[in-house]
Amino acid sequence: ENISMEPTLVQGEFVLVNKLAYRLGDMRRGDIVVFHYPYNPEEDYIKRILGLPGDKIEVHHGQVFVNDLGLDEPYLAVPTLYTGEWVVEDETVFVLGDNRNKSSDSHDWGSVPVENIVGKALFIYWPFRDITSLSLPADILTGS
Repeated sequence: ENISMEPTLVQGEFVLVNKLAYRLGDMRRGDIVVFHYPYNPEEDYIKRILGLPGDKIEVHHGQVFVNDLGLDEPYLAVPTLYTGEWVVEDETVFVLGDNRNKSSDSHDWGSVPVENIVGKALFIYWPFRDITSLSLPADILTGS
């Protein structure tokens, strides 16, 4: 059972993914992406991009910081309980699940090569009662 993106996405919801999104535009912090898991490319994961190439990611006191700026993450249900520091390598992105404390993601196994990204999740389309846009209005860095 995949609960790594709760409460944003829950088991049984279907998501429309734009496979051309990053051929036509740039990745942004806060984008939800589908990608081939780096250690088993047959498996697809869905997570949120929080770090772009060259970014320094820190997690402490329940908050994620990118290049020393805190992230505004209203989509989280509970604070992040782990701590750590990472630097995002060239041609990769740092991804975390919204259910941070129960997500297998970059904090465990490192950044995702950009070439592994399948596309950007645009909205939930099923079940109909859950139709929701998954795009954030602006950069999630506070102070930007």
